Amino acid sequence: MSGNHDRYETAAARYLEAWNAGEPEALAKAVAAAWTADGSYTDPLVDVRGHKQIAAVMTAAHEQFPGFSFKLAGTVDGHHDTARFGWELVSDADGSAPVAGFDVITLDEDGRIRTVLGFLDRVPAAAA
Repeated sequence: MSGNHDRYETAAARYLEAWNAGEPEALAKAVAAAWTADGSYTDPLVDVRGHKQIAAVMTAAHEQFPGFSFKLAGTVDGHHDTARFGWELVSDADGSAPVAGFDVITLDEDGRIRTVLGFLDRVPAAAA
């Protein structure tokens, strides 16, 4: 069980690393490390596929929330090729977290993300 749990935690860490990558080159590299080439990301606001589209969503989030970082909220849980975890978008300046959500990911045999199904639990009215 712990081997699989490490796999889920590693996938979630790579996922958050991609969301927190700032520079375009670092972002492209982080997305490629976390997702399969045809991986997808879907939440209530977007439905995209492939590294370029996923990176574009992340870039847009950073433009909308400059000075914020994505942080794991709680523990990563999983079974088989599926994991789930909560996250918050936290202000680097004051620690406030105006956005929070919960994601379910599926992994390939190498531990890279095939799909993300994201749920937004807390979103400011201006961001929705």
